[in-house]
Amino acid sequence: MTSTDPNLVSVTLNGRTIAATKGELIITAAERHGEYIPRFCYHERMDPVGMCRMCLVEVDTGRGPQLTPSCMVTVAPDMKIDTASPMVKQVQEGVLELLLANHPLDCPVCDKGGECPLQDQAFSHGPGESRFVEEKRHYEKPIAISDLVYLDRERCILCDRCTRFADEVAGDALIEFSSRGGNTQITTFPDEPFASYFSGNTVQICPVGALTAKPYRFKARPWDLEQNESTCTTCSVGCRTIVQSSRDQVLRYQGVDSAPVNWGWLCDKGRFGFESVNSDERLTTPMVRTSGGLVPTSWSAALGAVADLVRESIAAGGADSIAVVGGARGSNEDAFAWAQLAHDVIGTPNVYAQMGDGLPAAVLGLDRATIDDVASATTIVLLGPDLKEELPVLYLRIRDAAVKRGRHIIEFTPKPGGLTKHAWKTIGYEPGTQLAAVEAALADPAVAMQLAKGPVAIVAGRANLAETSTATVLALQAILAAVPSAKVLPALRRGNVVGALQVGVRPRPGGLDTTGVLQAAAAGRIECLVLLGADPLADFPDADLARRAIAGARRVIAVDTFLSASSLQADVVLAASAVGEKGGTTTNLEGRVTSLGRRVTATGTSRPDWMIASGIAGLLGTEFGYRSIADVTASIAARVESYANVTATAVASAPDGVLAAVPADLGPLVPPVLSLPDRNSYDFRLVVSRRLYDDAVSTRTSPSLAHLAGCMTVHVNPLDIERAGAHDGAEVRLSSARAGIIVTVESDATVLRGTVWVPFNQPGSTIGELIDCTAAVTDVRIENI
Repeated sequence: MTSTDPNLVSVTLNGRTIAATKGELIITAAERHGEYIPRFCYHERMDPVGMCRMCLVEVDTGRGPQLTPSCMVTVAPDMKIDTASPMVKQVQEGVLELLLANHPLDCPVCDKGGECPLQDQAFSHGPGESRFVEEKRHYEKPIAISDLVYLDRERCILCDRCTRFADEVAGDALIEFSSRGGNTQITTFPDEPFASYFSGNTVQICPVGALTAKPYRFKARPWDLEQNESTCTTCSVGCRTIVQSSRDQVLRYQGVDSAPVNWGWLCDKGRFGFESVNSDERLTTPMVRTSGGLVPTSWSAALGAVADLVRESIAAGGADSIAVVGGARGSNEDAFAWAQLAHDVIGTPNVYAQMGDGLPAAVLGLDRATIDDVASATTIVLLGPDLKEELPVLYLRIRDAAVKRGRHIIEFTPKPGGLTKHAWKTIGYEPGTQLAAVEAALADPAVAMQLAKGPVAIVAGRANLAETSTATVLALQAILAAVPSAKVLPALRRGNVVGALQVGVRPRPGGLDTTGVLQAAAAGRIECLVLLGADPLADFPDADLARRAIAGARRVIAVDTFLSASSLQADVVLAASAVGEKGGTTTNLEGRVTSLGRRVTATGTSRPDWMIASGIAGLLGTEFGYRSIADVTASIAARVESYANVTATAVASAPDGVLAAVPADLGPLVPPVLSLPDRNSYDFRLVVSRRLYDDAVSTRTSPSLAHLAGCMTVHVNPLDIERAGAHDGAEVRLSSARAGIIVTVESDATVLRGTVWVPFNQPGSTIGELIDCTAAVTDVRIENI
């Protein structure tokens, strides 16, 4: 074959000439041209190892045909490949006969039955019968190798997929081979479970039923399942998923290989958090407050009560006395409808999707990087949270860029995180001193040289909830001033926070953000506070302000899937549908718009948020005219300039989604003046950030995840524990200028001296009691009790 493309080579595949790409594996080239080569160990997102030998083919490079593992050898000019010769078929039959020699014949009770590659290939490529009559080997089973994953060693075919994933992809080499020869088996280390945030992926990629997931065991057979493709909204990465259900109940999430986003991987919180959708604690009907507390009511009565509260509030304090907080939980359509209701119908400018834990919305107006841009950048600057804890699959993508592609990471952090060991340079800083740390780094000739080598991508987010975003914004601006061509990926964690902000859930001129709204409510200036899937009492960093705001707002309306601490204080609670119960679209942190699949019937009489907003608007005298989710999607495309290309047709025809344009109307990024308090030798500077598993409602109501949240402890450098006169495991009083709490001290050498780290929203004491959200930083003192 003659080709003008120098990257193509001509090879013969089963008697026909094809064009393959230089460096392409035989197994990949064959599949791309319609010839499937059976395999067990090969996975396109991991390095090949040639363990199973199932992919052997005959290859002739001019010296005669030879059996070659197609997952290990790349194509070469004039190579002749035969994937179905008599020799290949004989070898495949032999491999399968040996694999089945000790494999139990328990397909009828195996969770993998019906979707098992070993089962399928035994039918398609196997010998049909076995010559082995000896007793098969037996092991104790199943063994719980973690809280979520069970191991059946009898079924294992030693393909090395799970161990390679744990080591190569997740960086958590907690599962490995042990013993030798016929006794080789998968195991974990003594007293060390397979406690990876990504363990569920090993279950999905296991080609047999050796690894099974606790939440799905014995729940359904594959042929019982119905499925839709959707998007995970646990965080803002936007991993593509398949939502599977049976008997109108969500039973499983599976990762979809979206090349620009998640590569098929999911974190365990995203994979198993679906259990909350099926929780008995779900709100099934609207509720209104009476003298006896919140009681169920009809939708007409509830929406009528909401309309009355809005009218009363406007009459008492004007439209500006109404505020809407939240909106990042739902779809783009949900957020747009509520923004339309708040801004255009009610007339309030006080609307905001963030909960005091992100960066100013103007960050979204900077030159936006995609995840691929970050992974392919010569230098990746991390100026944000621990991605492994808050945006886990983004962590996997950046880890891959550093480990396998040689990208250089420059990390600015108040506490080392998951990517620290992969960073080219890690610069620790005390809260509030980000700008000084960045300026010192930029003055380093080695750093300046690295930044000049090629494209630079900045991952920017909120690393510490116990300080304002000002110092981070100043540091970000300093990096952009030094590297004007750098692109920024906003590391805002909430599921659809980018979409909500971009379609309108943000303040209009003169409006208040969430902190401003809560301050106004605490001062008695908010007549009506609307909570869109928001729980300030549990989720806002400043617990005292949140408490005073809920108490100070004269009327509270909550739209939620569960009764939270905040919605329990509401005058009206409207039951919202959850993910999996409604369609629409969502926007991830890079601005990629993908679909949400509706798979099951909404719980009780709960409704999608957009439908609730539309109903309230109608009672207030404005008809939106929305009859379906497609109408709302079309309205977004027509009215939001940056979403002009995001039509329902465009999203449906793009498996990897559609990139929305960077909004042009978010205003300049102008941080306030930063004023740091004086340091003294007694106080520690407080660092507060999130862990993947916490006391969030979605975690508490997912039985498989609920017990994975830790406990409230204060992490202190061992040298500082001695200075404070405490000891590891002791109970101490941790106090700020605002309040004090009793916590347990934990020695942690990764914590910078002079600082303490506390995880946010963990069971136990509330660290938010110590945080003043208006203070540049929070200083605390450790006292023995």
